[in-house]
Amino acid sequence: MSLSGVLNQLLQSLLVVAAAPLLMGWVNQCRAWLANRRGPGILQPYRTLHKLFHKDAALAEGASWLFRVNPYIQLGAMVLAASLVPMLAVDLPLAPAADVIALVGVFAVARVFASLAAMDIGTAFGSLGARREMFVGALAEPALLILFFNFSLVSHSTSLTTIVQTLAHQQFVLHASLAFAAVAFVMVLLAENARIPVDNPATHLELTMIHEALILEYSARHLALIEWAVAIKLFVYFAIGIACFLPWGIAQAGDWAAVPLATGLLLGKMALAGAGLAVVETVNAKLRLFRAPEFLATAFLLAMLGLLLHFVLQV
Repeated sequence: MSLSGVLNQLLQSLLVVAAAPLLMGWVNQCRAWLANRRGPGILQPYRTLHKLFHKDAALAEGASWLFRVNPYIQLGAMVLAASLVPMLAVDLPLAPAADVIALVGVFAVARVFASLAAMDIGTAFGSLGARREMFVGALAEPALLILFFNFSLVSHSTSLTTIVQTLAHQQFVLHASLAFAAVAFVMVLLAENARIPVDNPATHLELTMIHEALILEYSARHLALIEWAVAIKLFVYFAIGIACFLPWGIAQAGDWAAVPLATGLLLGKMALAGAGLAVVETVNAKLRLFRAPEFLATAFLLAMLGLLLHFVLQV
């Protein structure tokens, strides 16, 4: 374990935790601009977190320990996921654990605890949201695994570090199979992060909400931790897309001098990805809930087509 790797790991984790609310504010601001509105500003998520942390928490009657610890598990799982994805450099101490299957498992653990905590208090909305969240996850996770297998066939490994090294630091090759995987990844990203057209993070309508139904009973610091975890999850998904589809600029192992440039490139790519997400959400309408399986089934089909195309063309 090298000193540069430890420093890169700490820098990356701190960057994700600190910049995730800024990314969420940037997406919301871009959506406001596209809707010809002024918007609250990109720093609004920080003000919201500050306000929530200074309020007194109100716990639901009969809430167990699971309801109380869930926000900390959500935040911890997302920080762990952020530590597994190579964003600034590839020589991370946790690189041996940076397996795509393990990464999907971390997201699944967070989803399970969120659903159990929502059902713990016994409200109708909590149970409704838990069922919908598990339903979406059961469809999104296989699609995510299949599109990751596209990269594992190209790099002959399921390690994210090896995938990045293969795509970024070797001879440039256009892989036709990854075009299908890119579209599938965008669709999974929208579903996993409760974005339009699968879900609307700004609504509390009973017939449409999924994620918001899970957190209706949370308040104060608990709600702040969950909102922070949601922002980190979006940041991590963007980072996964950058690492897999636009890995150029990520520093090689031991190249500490390239980390500042990698940091600037990462923030620039994040800004472009956030603006792109805002455009996608603006030009699309919220799907009816029973159309969500069709949406995610399409993502699975595209990922599988990319997998089959790799076997046919061997590229």
